[in-house]
Amino acid sequence: MIKQDTTEASNISVRSKKTNNLLTSCRAALETAQQLENQARECAVKSVMHEGQLDNRLAVANQFSLHGYAWLATYIEALHQLLKWAERLETVGILGELEELILRFGFGEYLGQINGGITMSQVETVRLSDLGIDEEAEHAFRTTEVTRLIRDGNNPQTRQAIANLIVDGHFGALGLEDVDLQLIRNQFQKFSNKRIAPFAQSWHKADNLIPDEVIAEMAELGVFGLTVPQKWGGSESGKIAMCLVTEELCRGYLGVGSLATRTEIAADLIREHGTESQKQRWLSDLAKGEVLPTAMFTEPNVGSDLASVSTRASHSGDVYKINGSKTWSTHAARADLMTMLVRTDPNQPGHRGVSILLAPKPRGTDAEPFPAPGMRGTEIKVLGYRGMKEYEIGFDDFEVPDDCLLGKIEGQGFKQLMSGMETARIQTAARSIGVAQNALELGLNYASERQQFGRSIYDFPRISGKLAFMTVEIMMARQLTWAAAREKDGGRRCDLEAGMAKLLAARIAWSSADNAMQIHGGNGYAEEYPISRVLLDSRILNVFEGTGEIQAEIIARRLLESNRAPAR
Repeated sequence: MIKQDTTEASNISVRSKKTNNLLTSCRAALETAQQLENQARECAVKSVMHEGQLDNRLAVANQFSLHGYAWLATYIEALHQLLKWAERLETVGILGELEELILRFGFGEYLGQINGGITMSQVETVRLSDLGIDEEAEHAFRTTEVTRLIRDGNNPQTRQAIANLIVDGHFGALGLEDVDLQLIRNQFQKFSNKRIAPFAQSWHKADNLIPDEVIAEMAELGVFGLTVPQKWGGSESGKIAMCLVTEELCRGYLGVGSLATRTEIAADLIREHGTESQKQRWLSDLAKGEVLPTAMFTEPNVGSDLASVSTRASHSGDVYKINGSKTWSTHAARADLMTMLVRTDPNQPGHRGVSILLAPKPRGTDAEPFPAPGMRGTEIKVLGYRGMKEYEIGFDDFEVPDDCLLGKIEGQGFKQLMSGMETARIQTAARSIGVAQNALELGLNYASERQQFGRSIYDFPRISGKLAFMTVEIMMARQLTWAAAREKDGGRRCDLEAGMAKLLAARIAWSSADNAMQIHGGNGYAEEYPISRVLLDSRILNVFEGTGEIQAEIIARRLLESNRAPAR
């Protein structure tokens, strides 16, 4: 017995030393990567800054390298958050074998991509030379720690080790220290498994709206009031809780998980910028799910350039008369409230003449989707992201009471909206993680059950290796997203962190769905298999709430103009 105890203690000691060595190597490699990021920033400053200001002409001319700098900074921030996750687990004694493998793989893979080229899209790979990094700096980046992590990270042995440990559906400790948050996640995991996932494919194939009874159940569970203050009937649970709920709902079906996005946007805008009477009018009903909102920001000729909206709101007596059109208005027919970005002062160019209206509307029916006078709508048929439907909306003297002007101040709409985009992008990152997690689970289940050549296809390294890769990237995106949520919960500006989370998570959702479909082979292309829907749903995530290109632009500008770095 004494000999056995001594052996166990010796094994624990050896493992503890290996763990410490890994953490130490990751810290050293991260410091080296951050030095490289600083050099890339200096090169970007020389390329696009003039007299301390970002020159738009130079930014366009050097767009590829500027966006590459944003991706580099995002990769390094993802590594930083992955390391913090591992350190938290180590502190409480739950950094296990799988978690260590995820850490090693994540660092090795992303350091390897930084060294060899970061994929911004399927046809765009940014290399260090594109960022202005010279050969001497490249050589300095390849320290002993960086080289070792690249070699020992994403290699066949590590992939196989991860594959062996995730086969039972456990994908690593999340690092949720709060018991209440764990309970929230478990509750919505069960709800998603029971009330969403079994029906998602049929809803998608029939292009049906999400059933009213499901929305009612979500409201009963508190989905729509998660971050609304308790005085208005919400639970005031914070953005981490929002992320957990969003992930689980989107793991079942993106459309269901996205229902709450509109409520989050509307509630955030009203809570932060609304008058007391506007808060009293809307927040309680939003929290209870009795009022369903839709966001009307985009216009047919205005995509990401929201400061250029032209839909006109003319003040006449005690109303605003709306004329113009909006597009990509999600869930608009069934909505009761429109958060509308409109131009209230045509004489003020750009964002200075833009305001937000909290415009009430009657809820539509299948027979008459838009019964309000002065409002008409046409459905936009879409490949995926179904369950709520998309519309192009036309307004012809549609009347909105003037007390619906957000904050009762004209000309503040763009600034108000931008403050709300932090939450929108955090939630979109969480939506992406939910979709990616769904793809991972579908791929794992299929690979475990599918027999070919007398064995499960999970036994083939190029199958299980894909799932190992997905496991690591999803954990990285999750920790990056939660870090942004913590900043938001702390009342700190987090547009940079939120943007990075959304940029990376959206790409991971698409790559995870694509790899899971590849695992399914020809069956993945059949509508009866849910992965066909998940692939379609995943593609939109890199488009809405700011395309990947726009998001990279925003990140780079934030890094350069304000001399900011993510909160570390």
